[in-house]
Amino acid sequence: MSSLSLAVRDSATMLRRNLLHTRRYPSLTLNLLLTPIVLLLLFVYVFGDVMSAGIGGGGADRSAYIAYLVPGILLMTIGGTPAGTAVSTAMDMTEGIIARFRTMAIHRGSVLIGRVVGSVLQAVVSVVLVGAVAVAIGFRSADATAVEWLAALGLLVLVATAFTWIAVGIGMASPTVEAASNNAMPMIVLPLLSSAFVPVDAMPGWFQPFAEYQPFTPAIETLRGLLLGSEIGDNGWITVLWCLGLAALGYRWSASLFNRDPR
Repeated sequence: MSSLSLAVRDSATMLRRNLLHTRRYPSLTLNLLLTPIVLLLLFVYVFGDVMSAGIGGGGADRSAYIAYLVPGILLMTIGGTPAGTAVSTAMDMTEGIIARFRTMAIHRGSVLIGRVVGSVLQAVVSVVLVGAVAVAIGFRSADATAVEWLAALGLLVLVATAFTWIAVGIGMASPTVEAASNNAMPMIVLPLLSSAFVPVDAMPGWFQPFAEYQPFTPAIETLRGLLLGSEIGDNGWITVLWCLGLAALGYRWSASLFNRDPR
């Protein structure tokens, strides 16, 4: 059997293990999934009239704000899922299973690849569920073509992959599960500090540079452009550069920690 075949086989085995682990411990997944759904309903039905007036939708019509809000909530869902990955990776580290994997006759990269692929699949399922709730409360994207929908899905997968690699590194570097949970908080908080809920130009001037150039804002604006037909501008390639950079950093970090001699 070739090295590639071994890598694929062992990665599939690790993927299956991680998916079974998710099924047996659903509470973490449910917590991360419920947060964006609750925020979506809160901002639509509690703050919707005020917020829609702020973006030109009119105080009596929430539809414009729903359209504006949903792409941000979808990216927030993507940010939350890798945070759970950091916690589950730290659990494996503290319980010793990663040390056991290091001694087994398996492809070394399969442990990390299985973890990342499993997390990305989980993120995609979460996005579909949150998107279904969004459609149920009135979100529509009638102008988006099939190609734009595929590009939007590709964007979500790319962002999920980048942040999952970072999350795996966080989980492996954290000494405890609690530390991993705390260290992964920026992935949940960053979407709150982006253009997910209000435009960047409506924020205080001193805060606008951070909100504009952090990774989630260009990703959100790109997703809005694909689904709603708004101007994407430079946000597309900025998002790709952010994702490639974060993925490369997370991969090197995770691989270095995994291959380190555990003395």
